[in-house]
Amino acid sequence: MTINYPQGVSHQANIKSRPTIFGDRGMTLEQEINESNIYYRNHQLAVIYKKPTPIQIVKVDYPKRSRAVIKEAYFRQASTTDYNGVYQGHYIDFEAKETRHTTSFPLSNFHDHQIKHLAQCLKQQGICFVLIKFVTLGRYFILPASDLLLFWQQAQNGGQKSMPLTFISHKSIEIQAGFNPILPYLSACKQLIAQQGGQS
Repeated sequence: MTINYPQGVSHQANIKSRPTIFGDRGMTLEQEINESNIYYRNHQLAVIYKKPTPIQIVKVDYPKRSRAVIKEAYFRQASTTDYNGVYQGHYIDFEAKETRHTTSFPLSNFHDHQIKHLAQCLKQQGICFVLIKFVTLGRYFILPASDLLLFWQQAQNGGQKSMPLTFISHKSIEIQAGFNPILPYLSACKQLIAQQGGQS
């Protein structure tokens, strides 16, 4: 399947469904967050959803009457961040990223429009962050967007192009994967709200 980005760049995507594995850490980060969000909504703790990506389908093949295969589609607009919602009266907006690197996280995983979006949300006093999963290490970090933006700006001015794990662990709130919820990231949100001077 060919996916065309707004700037006209094409990308070949092999989209397959991935099984949800609850018995171990075989879940993707997206699955872990989505399951956690369901738990939070069911327990009326927060209302946070993954943002839908607007796609326009332009070519579909019908190899069988009962099955349609999308061959070409376009992103109608550049995506911003992955998740947003509300927690105790506070707007929450965050990006989710995972890497198999063990010592750093490449800034190439982010796009200019995502950085700009986070900066705009921060100006409106939103609770903004990046949830980073180091897959190989089995570690999860909530990195405040303000620290990401500062590192990004330094990189644009000739600084490092990857955030060292030491920087991330120092600036972030580390959370531990569990069961209910799988990722207790609201505890980190509570700390970020307190740091902003809000009431948690």
